[in-house]
Amino acid sequence: MDGVTERKPPGVSFETWVEHQITQARERGDLDVRAGRPLPARELEETAYEWALKKARREGVETGDMLPPGLRLRRERDELPERTAGLPSEADVRALAEDYNARVEAFWRRPQESRWAPLPGLADVEALVAAWRSAHPPAPPGPEVTEVAVRRRFAWLRLRRQPAEPGRTSPDS
Repeated sequence: MDGVTERKPPGVSFETWVEHQITQARERGDLDVRAGRPLPARELEETAYEWALKKARREGVETGDMLPPGLRLRRERDELPERTAGLPSEADVRALAEDYNARVEAFWRRPQESRWAPLPGLADVEALVAAWRSAHPPAPPGPEVTEVAVRRRFAWLRLRRQPAEPGRTSPDS
């Protein structure tokens, strides 16, 4: 390994010196070309941005987490209608939208990295609630409780109040 720490002699080009170091390492057995695998060929039309997205997806990184905070909030606002569609109540829709708006207002109060940083807008709470209402019409009123249903419900009370059989003590006594 001491060949790696040697200085390049004067008058020898850098490329020649590197090739010499690689050749010596191969002869000593320090460098096994078969041990590594070649880097995957990059598509010529692929941009660095596309490459980074592919790499993040392969590594299991959520691509939304790579966005700056302002863009991340904008993206979240765009996804609010889909998120509210699955919520069970109007109160949950309002709570989700108001939580988003509170985080946007907190973002506005923070100093920004640059004056060109994207600023997210507030969510329209009433529009989200109206969309949720149109997708979730109120349930039709259920059948009215009849006297028969009330009688059945309290039938067990009458059973407990019946006198015990002769020779048995009742649980009430």
